[in-house]
Amino acid sequence: MNVKTGAERIIAAFSAGKQAFIPFITAGYPTPNITVELALALQEAGAALLELGVPYSDPLADGPTIQRASAQALSYGVTIRRALELAADMRARGLRIPVVLFTYINPVLQYGEERVFKEMEAAGVDGLLIPDLPPEEAENIERLAEEFNRPLIFMVAPTSEQRVAMIATRAKGFLYCVSSLGVTGVRSALDPGLTRFLARVRQYASVPVAVGFGISTAEQASLVASYSDGFIVGSALLEKIKEAEPLLLNPETKEEGFCIIKRFVKQLQSRV
Repeated sequence: MNVKTGAERIIAAFSAGKQAFIPFITAGYPTPNITVELALALQEAGAALLELGVPYSDPLADGPTIQRASAQALSYGVTIRRALELAADMRARGLRIPVVLFTYINPVLQYGEERVFKEMEAAGVDGLLIPDLPPEEAENIERLAEEFNRPLIFMVAPTSEQRVAMIATRAKGFLYCVSSLGVTGVRSALDPGLTRFLARVRQYASVPVAVGFGISTAEQASLVASYSDGFIVGSALLEKIKEAEPLLLNPETKEEGFCIIKRFVKQLQSRV
């Protein structure tokens, strides 16, 4: 039996002939059990890969929407260990798409770098993304990522040519391109220099390129389609989950809530 590594599974998620849709959800939001069902609903709606965020009390890159979701998840006691348990539950219930764990460096160091990778492997998590870990300080995590075949996903923001080249050439799995400086959040318009930035990144990257931070409409996804292999939607999706939350929390209306989310996701993908 040919078992693919995490990197191979991630790269394969971008080979369907269209731009890959990558949703971000917060582990434990709106509740731990609903997180598992959300992952399955997103897979059904066409997600190519899932970013599973570990709630954290002091996030560097997260805007108010993700901060609010994290606060609610933390109230349920969700930690990096619980997030990995939820990922294992997703696999047990039929999640097939790759999963990338999104967390900050402090929880990883507190939990233990090697332990994180061992439990990622056991839970069926394919990669790791740490937004506050500079590539210059990532050597040990990169070594473990290579050892466990679970790539460390790098982020690159608009910066100097030299730094773009350094990050892009080291990227494994896929490269997360930050659409603009600042934190996550829904934006009415993307940075006018984004396509030029993406074209620069493509010159150096040998892995798929995905765009995140502020992608919230089908039009925005379409705008970057010629310059990227995928788009990441976090805050806009979490806002839609918040809208559907009263339905999701009621067993009698839960399916109606999931239908609202799936319709939103289908619309996001309608022009790519």
